[in-house]
Amino acid sequence: MTPNDVFKLAKDNNIQFVDLLFGDMFGILQHFTFPVARLDDAMFKDGMAFDGSSIRGWKSIEKSDMIMKPDPESAFLDPFRIVPTLCLFCDILEPRTGQLYERDPRSIAHKALAYLKTTGIGDAAFFGPEPEFFVFDGIRYESMPNKAGYEIITNEGPWTSGEESGGHKIPFKFGYAPAAPLDTLSDLRDEMVLNLIKMGMVPEIHHHEVATSQCEIGVQFGALIKAGDQVHKLKYAVKNTANQHGKTATFMPKPMFGDNGSGMHVHTSIWKDGKNLFAGDGYANMSQTAIYAIGGILKHGRSIQAFSNSSTNSYRRLVPGYEAPVNLAYSATNRSASVRIPYVQGDKARRFEFRCPDSSGSAYLTFSAMLMAMIDGIKNKVDPGQPLDKNIYELPPEELKKVPSTCYSLEQAMEELEKDKGWLTAGDVFTDEFIEAYLDYKKSAEIAPVKLRPNPVEFELYYHN
Repeated sequence: MTPNDVFKLAKDNNIQFVDLLFGDMFGILQHFTFPVARLDDAMFKDGMAFDGSSIRGWKSIEKSDMIMKPDPESAFLDPFRIVPTLCLFCDILEPRTGQLYERDPRSIAHKALAYLKTTGIGDAAFFGPEPEFFVFDGIRYESMPNKAGYEIITNEGPWTSGEESGGHKIPFKFGYAPAAPLDTLSDLRDEMVLNLIKMGMVPEIHHHEVATSQCEIGVQFGALIKAGDQVHKLKYAVKNTANQHGKTATFMPKPMFGDNGSGMHVHTSIWKDGKNLFAGDGYANMSQTAIYAIGGILKHGRSIQAFSNSSTNSYRRLVPGYEAPVNLAYSATNRSASVRIPYVQGDKARRFEFRCPDSSGSAYLTFSAMLMAMIDGIKNKVDPGQPLDKNIYELPPEELKKVPSTCYSLEQAMEELEKDKGWLTAGDVFTDEFIEAYLDYKKSAEIAPVKLRPNPVEFELYYHN
């Protein structure tokens, strides 16, 4: 789509406002709204100025001026605004140099793709994310010096079976794809899918997930930048559709104790000259290039988690017993391995799936880190070892301890990133300055506050000591 195509789209749909969107370093969608009269060639050529000092982790106030440059390929209509509104994702530029801003996740994704091309390995990378989410009837939470707590309100919860609403309830861990009346969210997901279609996405399936009140909507895969945009669009559509019905949706990985958490399994492949480089005649019909790429993912898996599992809550999900992949191994069709090679029909669909990530952070950073790890694995012919074609959850302790594990906390993931980052800074894709800023924010704004606050369970355990 060209700028002229965007102008026509705006005219044909009686657009009154233009929303310029971008995601911050931590996965939160930001936007500025302009009257449609400002949609012109200059907007696409020169971009629009904004205050970067008010965005978390970005500019200091004395260097606050920044440019957001809309991408015409990303244009879509917003189905939630009362007044007809057209949306465009933006890249963030340094106004002094015109270069991509090193702390902008979408810009980092551009640089990762450019680096792939300079290596000669490939010219395209595709990602198929599967973000899971919860839909609740309500949520209450507070964290005060003298009190703390949360309450999840959902009619699907098995704990409501003794209430007047009673009836059909989904027991913990038994929510995968039941029909109504157990699945109370089918109609809501239908509407979410229809809104995604209005936004230009291609949904392929939706269903109830394993946990109570948990859902998934599968959408068509995309190239690196588009896939990152799609995660933002999906989260936007899911949250706003739920809100229209008086409900609340969250992509928080583990809001509920005792049931499964929400991940974002990511399918991926690298292509060159229209050919899927992951197709071959090796293990599970994969190429040696694909096996080396898996080697890179497994080698750097723990530092990838700084981006792919970027919240302290992510590590409530990555624990044994809840179907989350907590061991860095690969296998065909085996969902207990962190890297799964799915059964597919035809070489075009050959790919592998990294099952550790969730969508609590920036998808651009997750996909870029995965791509950089795959490039490193291919360049250096990293051998991932033999596949583990067993149920890893049921391995005896002496065998399990030989399998590398994922990080057990965000703090550990940050430590791994500090130790293992050279593969990210190759080609100046992730700069040292960006990594330092990211680490500083995560440590001070997320890790430290969670560590310092007492947990209600601690009162149960220790108040009487």
